[in-house]
Amino acid sequence: MTITRPAPLEATAAVAVPARWIWLAAWPVTAVFVLSNAATPLYALWQRDIGFSKGTMTVVFACYIVGLIGSLLVSGVVSDRVGRKPVLLPALGLAVLACGIFATATSVAALMAARLFTGVAVGAVVSAGMAAVTDVAGPERKRLGALLASCAMVLGAGLGPLLAGVLSETLPGPTATVFLVEIALLALAFVTVLRMPVPRPSGAGGGGGVGAGAWIRLPKVPRGSGRQLFLGIAVFAPGITSTSFVLSLGPSLLSGLLGTTSRVVAGAMAFVMFLAATGVQFAVKGLRVRGILVGGAVSVVAGMVALMAAVWTSSVVLLAAAAVLAGAGQGMGQLGGLSLLNSTVPGTRLAEANAALNVGGYVPAGALPVAAGYLSDGIGLTGGATTFAVVLGVLGAVGGGVAARLGPARG
Repeated sequence: MTITRPAPLEATAAVAVPARWIWLAAWPVTAVFVLSNAATPLYALWQRDIGFSKGTMTVVFACYIVGLIGSLLVSGVVSDRVGRKPVLLPALGLAVLACGIFATATSVAALMAARLFTGVAVGAVVSAGMAAVTDVAGPERKRLGALLASCAMVLGAGLGPLLAGVLSETLPGPTATVFLVEIALLALAFVTVLRMPVPRPSGAGGGGGVGAGAWIRLPKVPRGSGRQLFLGIAVFAPGITSTSFVLSLGPSLLSGLLGTTSRVVAGAMAFVMFLAATGVQFAVKGLRVRGILVGGAVSVVAGMVALMAAVWTSSVVLLAAAAVLAGAGQGMGQLGGLSLLNSTVPGTRLAEANAALNVGGYVPAGALPVAAGYLSDGIGLTGGATTFAVVLGVLGAVGGGVAARLGPARG
């Protein structure tokens, strides 16, 4: 007698889940990433009221990176072993706590704590949340899942500073209102996660050793996927580092070099940067992954050239162009990296693989802008920004060369 075994839950779920849930599953990613950059236009206000240097400002920004990387050491493995929801729900609660601290902050320590908690929440979302989008999409819609997960991240990252800039200029409580709005967005995300039809893990030990190893560890990919991870990081890391620089020191560039103090302008510049990161992914989704990665590297290099031209000519237009090119570079690097991982990594290891990609990207994204901030305190903003642009332009060019030489010829 032949016994027919039931199909794994991951396989059946993809057929049963309506397409609208793939889009809804991306909402928690967007909601948390709104918080990730909401503070960007407000740093000038806190700097005026509390008093701290450009170097300290980049350290506050880097606390987010520390929290994010610390979270990635845990959240990817935990998500693959116990499920997406047990990781996402606490992360949303921590994001609400960060909003409360931001809204009442009166010291650098409070800002650092809020940024740290934000980073932890974002780390959980880039591993468990983005993997949940792919899970809901199912094996037949992996490319769509990667696209929506990536776009949800960058769209939220752009909406945050735009909301903060507009609300701080038009409503009372300039450093508090946006975080009250964000709490409402996080509440909607909480409800979405509760109802999300995401499959549970298929069991410890399956899918490439999900049950093996320590719970807290440097994220990694299964054997045979290391090349894909390396290619993704080679382009994604320079891209996200360039956008991190714009977020951390963009307001200082606007006010110190270009004479623009409007928080709406600062927020709009960040929004346009991430709008470019979102739009470019839809524009290039039909290209081969190698072409996407090479395009991302070219955008980063062009963005750094525009940044140098902007600071030496005090041009708002060139600074905006640099932001748009940086956003496009991050968007293509991120989409290319996620697409490579989604095509080779089993679902039971996907959250950890996403975490590994983001660790590789966020380490330089935290370190280089901080170095540029303190260098700017020492030699001036023009010199600091120029040095940063040269270093990152070289890294972008190297990443593009690696992608062109080693990138997959198909897919």
